[in-house]
Amino acid sequence: MSHDPLENEKLDSAARDHLWMHFTRLSAYANSPIPIITRGEGAYIWDSNGKRYLDGLAGLFTVQAGHGRHELADAAGKQAGELAFFPIWSYAHPKAIELADRLADLAPGDLNRVFFTTGGSEAVESAWKLARSYFKRVGKPGKVKAISRHIAYHGTSMGALSITGLPGIKEDFEPLVPSTMRVPNTNLYRAPEGTAGPDGTDAEAFGLWAANRIAEAIEFEGPDTVACVYLEPVQNSGGCFPPPPGYFQRVREICDEYDVLLVSDEVICAFGRLGEYFGSQRYGYQPDIITCAKGLTSGYIPAGAMIVSDRLAEPFLKDTNWFAHGITFGGHPVAAAVACANLDIFEREDLTGHVRKNSPVFRSYLERLKDLPIVGDVRGDGYFFGIEMVKDKATKETFNDEESEHLLRGFLSKALFDAGLYCRADDRGDPVIQLAPPLICDETHFAEIEQILRGVLTEAWTRI
Repeated sequence: MSHDPLENEKLDSAARDHLWMHFTRLSAYANSPIPIITRGEGAYIWDSNGKRYLDGLAGLFTVQAGHGRHELADAAGKQAGELAFFPIWSYAHPKAIELADRLADLAPGDLNRVFFTTGGSEAVESAWKLARSYFKRVGKPGKVKAISRHIAYHGTSMGALSITGLPGIKEDFEPLVPSTMRVPNTNLYRAPEGTAGPDGTDAEAFGLWAANRIAEAIEFEGPDTVACVYLEPVQNSGGCFPPPPGYFQRVREICDEYDVLLVSDEVICAFGRLGEYFGSQRYGYQPDIITCAKGLTSGYIPAGAMIVSDRLAEPFLKDTNWFAHGITFGGHPVAAAVACANLDIFEREDLTGHVRKNSPVFRSYLERLKDLPIVGDVRGDGYFFGIEMVKDKATKETFNDEESEHLLRGFLSKALFDAGLYCRADDRGDPVIQLAPPLICDETHFAEIEQILRGVLTEAWTRI
């Protein structure tokens, strides 16, 4: 089902003139057509010329249930016909209530209170506001600072961007919200010398070292000034860093010791991406707040949430206390209806069990690529993996900025897409290819991914 060439020409022209694409160098399309995606079905998407691609990134770590799910579209239409919009500012509606109830049941421990947003950045922002507001209510008004990890991405709104650990996407917007600081991430492949045992492979020692840097940062800043620490179960930016064994258990101890809130940023890692409803369940730790979005609706409509422990909600249940924060479209009736229908699909098809069963198969296909000289590391979990590319496997030597620019932007991104695979070639950190396909994928899709990657990476090496 392709558009006629004239229509495509008009679309391309209008896109150039009027569409400001996100995180995009607009000059990149000065002399080449803009890819226009027109439809999706299952694990595949099609462009305006009718060409098919395997969606190796689930849109943007989002389309968990796959493309073309008519029951999600039907749920949206049905709800819009009944009640298209009403705010949850001092009012409620049935779908927001149902979704909050279901999320409270699914979330770990006493995370029973759900504050809806329209996306991940808003959820991250809401958590920082809640942390500050809570500590003021309990007589610790100095606790305002937020800790996060190097190269970690937590969003684009000013507060979330301040927490983000990527200097390159922050510098244009300085000065940002003060009171944030960075600690090491859990990239075992690049562990500083001496932190991961004598041979650099002791994951447990490395995890303990990395977690203890959080305690060090709290001590350095002053425990009475630090409110929260933001950690993704598997860090996305930099290329899928899983937590070493024991890491989150030690972090939880540290947070308890210093009365610092542990925010599990699960915008990517929730809703089956790691084989559980929440990434914190995958690694057996109890956060104080979970932030989530993306897979909550499988991307069929924007929705996000901050899920909060009873302890943090408690001060706001009495007297004239209130959380002076809200979002017009948070808990939108249509979004809530789609999210409930999405959770129905998860239950009916056991998507989390499907990921747990198939993740080792996916990993094994990607690890076959280790026979290529350009592949240094394959890491990740669930349906969320990164492949780090290197110049020299023996020394782990990486590419300089110019080579990275030439490799990723100049060749890889386009070559992978041309070969029929939509994924992410990223240089926020060391050069990586990231893969996070829809959760419905199986071995046939993994084989296709491996075959396309093998061809393109082999050619990339000849260009270096």
